[in-house]
Amino acid sequence: MHIIGAGVGRTGTYSLKLALNELGLGPCHHMEEVLLNMDVQVPLWNSALRGEPDWTAIYTRYNSAVDWPTAGYFRELHQAYPKAKFILTHRDPDSWARSFGSTIYTLLANQNEAPESMREWLSMAQRVVEKSGFAQGLDHQGLVDGFIAHNDAVKAAIPAKQLLLFEVKQGWQPLCDFLNLPVPDTPFPRTNDREEFWDRVSGKS
Repeated sequence: MHIIGAGVGRTGTYSLKLALNELGLGPCHHMEEVLLNMDVQVPLWNSALRGEPDWTAIYTRYNSAVDWPTAGYFRELHQAYPKAKFILTHRDPDSWARSFGSTIYTLLANQNEAPESMREWLSMAQRVVEKSGFAQGLDHQGLVDGFIAHNDAVKAAIPAKQLLLFEVKQGWQPLCDFLNLPVPDTPFPRTNDREEFWDRVSGKS
């Protein structure tokens, strides 16, 4: 693993995934990869939740990883890959709480209504999200506080020289400077708004 994303979901992680792939640093792992490969990925992440991670198996064909579940294991992954570069995607905490609350948090709260085939994945995802500090039942301010606490924890755990604090609205320049790569002549990926999120979860995209 060369690049590890420590930012939680709804901070532009899907855009970052596309950007890393475009820069030649993929394939990039993302929760979508777990959703598309549940039979393999979910048991591996359940083992990680039990304290028995097999990072080689989880990331067997990937060169980078962003989003949950990865973001919930930034400390463990820094130990496993001490030379990796970390990217903390972030955004305004209030805006993030609204976005997260209306997408991932809602999905997990209603997981009993999901198709049976998705429930083990959702159960794993909920445990990873809780590991990151977001138990079910938090109000808006609780989500804001948890988001700030997660970001502070990442900054405390990862050496500054290995960590990029990044908002996807900044575009290519800071990312490419951090990775020592030339800036592409294409627009920075902008994707996965709330409508796209629900389409992706439902398999429409």
